[in-house]
Amino acid sequence: MNKNKTRHRQRAQKSGQRAEALAALYLRLKAYRVIARNFRHPAGEIDIVAVRGPVIIFVEVKHRGAGPAGLEAVTPRQWQRIGVAARVFVGRHESLQKLSWRFDFIGLGRFGWPHHMKDVWRF
Repeated sequence: MNKNKTRHRQRAQKSGQRAEALAALYLRLKAYRVIARNFRHPAGEIDIVAVRGPVIIFVEVKHRGAGPAGLEAVTPRQWQRIGVAARVFVGRHESLQKLSWRFDFIGLGRFGWPHHMKDVWRF
């Protein structure tokens, strides 16, 4: 891989990490309890796992843009992988197994607040 691609990938990764940190802070300010970030499993990855009341929320974060533009960047295959990872995550945490599930999306544009879209996908 050449140096330009490596630098671009590193900048994108840092940008994504900042976006996820901002999204997690945003959720905390909205009274969500963030219980995991960057959960990785061979089947898939979840950016943020949070709980609010009787619901566990699996959140996909994109820095590409707020609203529908960012949401469109998440393919059906990615949602499927997130769903499988969610099943694994809940399976490892007995205390979460009776909660309802929800899949949310947070899009962050270059400026402004995160755009939180609730219940955007069903597993």
